[in-house]
Amino acid sequence: MESGGTLKFHFLVVKSFLVGAKAVEISVPVSSPFCLRLCLLRSTAGNTDSSETHTTPTSKAQVNKTSDGKYISPFHDIPLIAETEQANDVPAKKSKKSESEVLYNMVVEVPRWSNAKMEIAIKEPLNPIKQDEKKGKLRYVANIFPHKGYIWNYGALPQTWEDPGQKDKETNCCGDNDPIDVCDIGTQVCSTGQVIQVKVLGILAMIDEGEMDWKVIAINAEDPDAKNLNSIEDVRKNRPGHLEATVEWFRKYKVPDGKPENKFGFNGEFKDKDFAVEIIKSTHEHWRALVQKQKNTGGIDCKNTLCCDSPFRCTTDEAREVVQSVRTSLALVSHYW
Repeated sequence: MESGGTLKFHFLVVKSFLVGAKAVEISVPVSSPFCLRLCLLRSTAGNTDSSETHTTPTSKAQVNKTSDGKYISPFHDIPLIAETEQANDVPAKKSKKSESEVLYNMVVEVPRWSNAKMEIAIKEPLNPIKQDEKKGKLRYVANIFPHKGYIWNYGALPQTWEDPGQKDKETNCCGDNDPIDVCDIGTQVCSTGQVIQVKVLGILAMIDEGEMDWKVIAINAEDPDAKNLNSIEDVRKNRPGHLEATVEWFRKYKVPDGKPENKFGFNGEFKDKDFAVEIIKSTHEHWRALVQKQKNTGGIDCKNTLCCDSPFRCTTDEAREVVQSVRTSLALVSHYW
């Protein structure tokens, strides 16, 4: 961790590959046989000096790397609970909050106001964050009037998993096979791959094509409004219209793609913080069973470097070899390009 509590990660952008940190930028259209775009970004807890201009669509992916150069999985290696100091070689910004307040690490996948559907690739080694594709085409969410793209910083809580084999007793739906989603309603626009500490405020039970897809509502602990927002009711009082806009956005965002409106449990009402924490705890236990090989992985790549009791744990050298093998592939591509 750098001075001042900076979170340091290296982000790399490339189509369907894991790549090590390299200060080079190549940009070619999707129609090209070697659709590549590599760039070096740096994300901090309070500042982001990332600027990208896309004149043609490109597929993006990102590998997370600690400040001392170790590759990690943003799904498995970043702790769910934000530590008060660095633990297990994963940078964590020191908390300024009270001992009684639990903060969670959130991995930002999609910055607010952007449209590219970035997500943790759960079935790829080290689980890079990449742009989702469907039928060979990159996925973007439509603008839902009057909004532009996602209306919050959108991401996931690491070390959680919505188990598709586990039926929720309240909604009678099974999990969607992903880490639990989070909407950060803070004022800062974050960047893809940024790890922030958030206060959980409540949760929304979205049902996506019959699957349970919980949406945790949270706020960046460093946001100026964080001290005033401690519950869903606080959001309703201090951010009038925000919760209603959230429900409507999730209800309609797939309609432009020809899909029906999403449905919700509890009649679309937000559940409180205590309810949300219990859901988070249960998804954490499901994740733990997954990485301990007590559950069928179903193609999920559980390779990690820090989960001591996991049979999927690999050494930092083995993680580096995974990345190096891709570098070799890229060097071959570069030779013919």
